[in-house]
This record gives sequence, C-alpha cells and structure tokens, in this order.
Amino acid sequence: MTGKLLLKLESTKFIIANHSRENFPFLEEYRCVRSRTNFYYILGCLVFMEDGPVKFRSFMEPLLQVAVNLEASADAAFRTDVVKYAFTGLMRDLRGIAMATNSRRTYGLLFDWLYPSRMPLLLRAISLLTDEPEVTTPLLKFMSEFVLNKAQRLTFDSSSPNGILLFREISKLIVAYGSRILLLPNGTNIYRSKYKGIWISLTVLSRALCGNYVNFGVFELYGDRALADALDISLKMTLSIPLSDILTFKKLSKAYYGYMEVLFNNHITINSVLNLDTSTFVHIVTSLESGLKGLDTGISTQCASAIDSLAAFYFNNITAGDNPPSPAALNLARHIGELPSLFPQILKSLFEIIIFEDAGNQWSLSRPILSLIMISEQMFSDLRAQILASQPLDQQQRLSQCFDKLMTDVTRSLEPKNRDRFTQNLTTFRHDFRAK
Repeated sequence: MTGKLLLKLESTKFIIANHSRENFPFLEEYRCVRSRTNFYYILGCLVFMEDGPVKFRSFMEPLLQVAVNLEASADAAFRTDVVKYAFTGLMRDLRGIAMATNSRRTYGLLFDWLYPSRMPLLLRAISLLTDEPEVTTPLLKFMSEFVLNKAQRLTFDSSSPNGILLFREISKLIVAYGSRILLLPNGTNIYRSKYKGIWISLTVLSRALCGNYVNFGVFELYGDRALADALDISLKMTLSIPLSDILTFKKLSKAYYGYMEVLFNNHITINSVLNLDTSTFVHIVTSLESGLKGLDTGISTQCASAIDSLAAFYFNNITAGDNPPSPAALNLARHIGELPSLFPQILKSLFEIIIFEDAGNQWSLSRPILSLIMISEQMFSDLRAQILASQPLDQQQRLSQCFDKLMTDVTRSLEPKNRDRFTQNLTTFRHDFRAK
C-alpha cells in the first residue's frame, strides 16, 4: 500500500522517468557505486507495482543507451576507466532491478529486455576484462541474481526454450571466465583477484543447476556441450584452490560445498566428478569429509547430503543393481576399488560426530550413515568393533546392545520409511550410548 501511495506523488513519477546522471549526480561518483544496486532495487519495486511493458521499456531507456554505447566501443576502449565504470554501473543497476523481480511477469520483462540483444555485451566484457575483478565481480553478481529462481519467477511456458537458452548463456560466461582466470598468475591478494570470482561463478552455476527451469537431458540428447563444458571448467576452478584455502575463506567455503551438493544430488549420472582420475576424485570426497567435521552446520549438512547421494548411487547401481552398470557406476566402482578405505573412513567420521559431538543436524547426518551401512554390512561390523574396543571394558556390553538396537526393524533398502526408522533408531542409539 505504501508503494502504491508513493506512485501517486509527482516527485516519485519524476524520479522514475528521469533517473539519469544529470538528475542524480551520485551515479557519477565511484565512491557511491555500491548504492546504485539499492537505488535501482527500490525503483524496480515501484515500477513493477504497475502492469505494462510500455512503462518498463520507458524506465529502461537510460540503461539501454548505456548498453548501446558500450556495444559500440572498441575492444581496446574497454580497458579505459570511463568504459569500465560505465559497464560496472550498468551491472549494478541491472542487479538491483533483477532483485525487484518477484514474479513470472516481472522477470519476463527483464528477460526479454536482456536476451538475446544484451548478452553478447556481457560475454565480451568478461572475456576482455577477466583480470579486472572490479568489473567481473559486479557482472557475476548480477548473473547470480538473474539465474536465481526465487518465488518461482523463472517459470516459462511449456513450449518455451528460454530456460535452455538461458543456461547456454550462463555456460558461455562461466567457461569464458573460468578458462581465462585459471591462466592468470596468483596476485598478492589472491582472494580478490581469483577466489572471489570463482566462488561467485560456482554460485551462479549452482543456482542454475537446481533452479528447476532447465531439462538438462536435452543437452546430451542433442550433443550440446553447454552443460558438460560448464561442469568441466567449474571443477577445474575448484581443483585449482587448495583445500586449506577453501576451509579458510567463509564465502568460498559456502559456495564450494553448495556447488558440490548440487553436483552430487542432481547430476551424478552425467557427473564429470566420476570421470576424474582416482586421486582427484578422492581429493573431492575427502574435502566433503573435512566439511562434515567443520563448525558450520549448514556446510556440514550440505556435505552429508552430497555423501548420501554418492553412497546411495553406489548401493543402487553396484551393491543392489540388477542391470548392467552404467559407465558412471563403473567409474565409481573403480575409484572405490583403488581406495577401499574411503567409505569406511567417512562412516567412522560420521559416527564420531553423532556419538561424541552435539551436532545440530543429526537428521541430515543420519542419511549418509544408512546409505554407507547398506553398501557393506562388513564395513559396519568392523567399525562397530573399533568403537567398542575404544570404550572402557565395563561399558562394552551395554554399548554393544546399543548397536544391536540401532538396526532394529531396518531393512536393506533406502526407501523413505526405512530411512526414517533408522533416523529414529539413531536418535535412541545416541542417547543411550552417551548415558552415564
């Protein structure tokens, strides 16, 4: 109601119709550049309160002029401060407007304005200025907002190819940025020069992969490399960062583990992770184990989810699979065959967290525990013996009974009801095990 009242004021009408640098000098000031996103978010909210593409196009006219001027600039001019500031300003303005789109209708207005006419400008800028984080960061942050399917705003008609077309543009940007950033030397401030752009790129890709507006099977069916290339370059970017740095930088850590969760949950059958050599695959899975042991509950939950997907895939396709295994399943079996201690070590870590720590995400941790137990009963028996041997002799009989109760009424399957029953048993197990 407040917004509708504001729209009746002459001053508000003037601002919406005249949001140029001549009327708002702060848009020219570099020190005020961060305020541009908020400014256009507020204006976008006001504009989108009223229906009508005509009013939206009129509102976007100043931004269109900036985009047209940038498109007419020579490649060499992109290195000048004037062009760089104009482009970064445009990206911040568009991000604010994208933040204001909270419905299918309003998002469609911005999408039609941007695609396909403006997308080549973004690809050109990220290709020419990969080594300029003050340019690439606003661009990637805009894309991170633009691909986010909040409030189901990215819902296209059943006959519309827009979801696929959008992902192809995302893939082009990520591949262009990733292939170039990996070749650049590490600067004195590696977080600013490399890591920040990489974690935002991972966020862009994660949001696109789990946005539920793209049928990714189409790419493989028609031989389109967009998905495969995006996954390939994103993995190369993550592997270029030492695990110690991933765990040190909080935003990088959240983006990395969020990406891994999406990758293992949604794309494991076409996942290039399983196509990697065994040492690299083990490095990635070990990083998930490190995330489990961290203090951040959100990251621990994401790691548990990724491990559960991996273990469930192994159980369904190798342990209990009836059909001939797929190439992905064969690769996974090869990795585990070369390092058979991988799954037992993760199961041990999960049990240690459950038993000895006050984890706030016990439900999430119970999921991969059951999947790993289902893979090999012998693995669970060996771990049980290890844990009991580490306890005082007078406690071992009682604790052995706790383990017996853990698998009560639990069948050899990963059906939802069976999972829930195991989670309930695990809660009881933890309480009884920790009892004095």
